[in-house]
Amino acid sequence: MTQHVPIRRAADHRPALLDLFSCAGGAAMGYHRAGFKVTGVDIVDRPNYPFAFHRADALEYLAALIASGEIGQYAAVHASPPCQAGCALTVGTNASRGWGRDHVQLIPELRTLLDTTGLPYVIEQPNGKAPVRADVRLCGEMFGLGVLRHRVFELGRWTVPQPAHPRHRGYVRGYRHGIYRDGPYVAAYGAGGGKATIPEMQTAMGITWTEVREELTEAIPPAYTQWLGTHARHRLRATAVAA
Repeated sequence: MTQHVPIRRAADHRPALLDLFSCAGGAAMGYHRAGFKVTGVDIVDRPNYPFAFHRADALEYLAALIASGEIGQYAAVHASPPCQAGCALTVGTNASRGWGRDHVQLIPELRTLLDTTGLPYVIEQPNGKAPVRADVRLCGEMFGLGVLRHRVFELGRWTVPQPAHPRHRGYVRGYRHGIYRDGPYVAAYGAGGGKATIPEMQTAMGITWTEVREELTEAIPPAYTQWLGTHARHRLRATAVAA
């Protein structure tokens, strides 16, 4: 008689990272490549998200984790809330985009909750568009990408060095004020006017798991968070050794 031996699966020792306002997982993929086990949270379904996912209001979900003590299962938190100052929309429009609330006050409330966790965290926003500290500024040219996509990152309870910002190699391809310019970068937003096609956006940002234009136009290139996540892993290891 054949005896069935149970398969022993190796324990997952990767540190867990909570990805709030996750969209389709551009940020998540970078942290995954840096060695984190990622869980995403977004208020609308994200069937293309490549990791564990919860559909929920991000701030309510975070508050519940803090209240229950379950936030302790995570080693770090990343948040990419909808932009504010440069992207102000009505509450109705916010609801139609799946954000679920007036986002003008999202970042102060988010920061308060993140400070409560005691965990290292990241708040990401478009360059100069919202009241976040620009502890680090990243650009696609720093990673040899086909987009510029400047982003600022506020870092809580940890620091990383600011990488050098290389001179841009040329223009973003497309029409500006009725004039068409060619260049090494694509415009990964909107449609028409020389904007990038979906395959071009996928190639330029290194995102292959979604073909949804809205998800691609809102995504962070994974190279950004892989760089941040690698530094975060070094910090976590150093903290563990010191303890």
